[in-house]
Amino acid sequence: MGQATLPDTKDRPEPTTKITLPGGRSPVLAREGVVATSQPLAATAGLQVLRVGGNAVDAAIAAAAALNVVEPQSTGIGGDMFLIYWDNNEKRLVGLNGSGRAPQGATLERYRSEGLTAVPGEGIFAVTVPGAFDGWCSALDRFGSGKKSLTELLAPAIHYAESGFPLTPIIANAWRLQEKKLSSFEGSKRTYLPGGRAPRVGEIFRNPNLAATFRLLGDGGREAFYHGPVAEAIVRASGELGGLFEMEDFDGARCTWVEPVRTGYRGYELCQIPPNGQGLAALICLNILEGYPLSEFSFGSAEHFHYLIEAMKLSFADRNKYIADMEHAEVPLEGLLSKTYGEERRRLISGDSAADPAPGAPHGSSDTIYLTVADRDGNMCSFINSLFHHFGSGVTAGDTGVMLQSRGFGFSLEEGHLNCIAPGKRPLHTIIPGFVMRDGEPWMSYGVMGGDMQPQGHVQMLSNMVDFGMNVQEAIEAPRFRVLGGLEVAVEHGVPDEVLDDLTRRGHDVARSGGYEGFGGAQGIVRLPEGVYMAGSDHRRDGCATGY
Repeated sequence: MGQATLPDTKDRPEPTTKITLPGGRSPVLAREGVVATSQPLAATAGLQVLRVGGNAVDAAIAAAAALNVVEPQSTGIGGDMFLIYWDNNEKRLVGLNGSGRAPQGATLERYRSEGLTAVPGEGIFAVTVPGAFDGWCSALDRFGSGKKSLTELLAPAIHYAESGFPLTPIIANAWRLQEKKLSSFEGSKRTYLPGGRAPRVGEIFRNPNLAATFRLLGDGGREAFYHGPVAEAIVRASGELGGLFEMEDFDGARCTWVEPVRTGYRGYELCQIPPNGQGLAALICLNILEGYPLSEFSFGSAEHFHYLIEAMKLSFADRNKYIADMEHAEVPLEGLLSKTYGEERRRLISGDSAADPAPGAPHGSSDTIYLTVADRDGNMCSFINSLFHHFGSGVTAGDTGVMLQSRGFGFSLEEGHLNCIAPGKRPLHTIIPGFVMRDGEPWMSYGVMGGDMQPQGHVQMLSNMVDFGMNVQEAIEAPRFRVLGGLEVAVEHGVPDEVLDDLTRRGHDVARSGGYEGFGGAQGIVRLPEGVYMAGSDHRRDGCATGY
């Protein structure tokens, strides 16, 4: 390991380290099965599947479908997904990349002809082919129990879509803030603004169009989406808005089974989906941090936050330059993940001053749902599904109830950039499921929702547990920072003013957050000895962990 560059602290007073944990929940412990996600109704849907003999994948699909209904601003079958799955029968960890591709007409020249210098965050030019439902079907085909049909797994979602569900304050507020966006597109206005406005707290929202689509997909499966009515509705909506989609674009909508990429950290091994996802940034960051004695710092001290912030900025610089679809670009994966490269990057960090780093040269707001499930047979599923921005592109595919994502926003329109848009290419993706191994066995399935917050949250949560001995619920509740770009960093309430002052002295442009927005929503399940699961869920969302 490289020599850590530590600040001279001999004349500095001891930092204030009293940290307030705002949530104060207890972790959930269970033996037979457990589900953790961002909405209680969805968590219950997944648990019901486990209780009647379904496995972790079955329950994950049921919960994800329910979330499409009860958290429609965040997720749905018009979005993308990734998962990491521990198959306890084969004792193997596998990954699934369910991100969609740009349509064949999505050339750099075509986007520039629209007068665009960057891919927009809403509208039809922000949309790529939705990959989520293909991912759901592929996961069920390979790892589903076979005891539950797709129709049965979609039943809770259909129930809430037809009968309705009451809005929580968090969801109602996010919905209200997108009224202007939704009103710009007729299909979205009809479906998601009943009476011309967003539903309020406690009001019942129904989505019969989405219920009908789920019934159709339960009967027809993947074909009904990608070669049937759903794809046809997307193409029609695209044509009406001057977009690029043709039916042929859905022929190549195939998810990809992948081997997770990994790095070791103090006896643990963090596993991520390889690029086009940004999970690599978390791994690079851990390689840098491994050279610092973080456990010797006080949790929440300026020293603690400073080194994490600086390491995260270095990893983001590399993410922005190097992460792209590996089917279309040469990503120097081995070099970026090497401990030697981590050591080289570590030498750039000063203990007493913040920096705005450039990418290295390795050798060789936003919205999302995350859920995790563990079952009685020892299988564990780390699952993430997203529309990207709140209500994605804002475009609903006709009267299907299917809101389309805005993942095209992850492309560059800079000629020659590794992530430059191209036909059939996948954009840089922010959503990343996490999984931690220890001594060749599964230890934790976890994730942190929220755009750029995701790798930052993965690192902070894992460090909280490994370096500071927190349990999974404590690690979730601990105050977070968020690197914003340049020297800017936001810090949650609960961190003392003395710490913020010290960070400012080191050159950080620090802003204290007045709420939880932007700091993500975490869920996690740890496998304890004797087959016991410990689960935690985030108070920053409507989180719920439940088991039996």
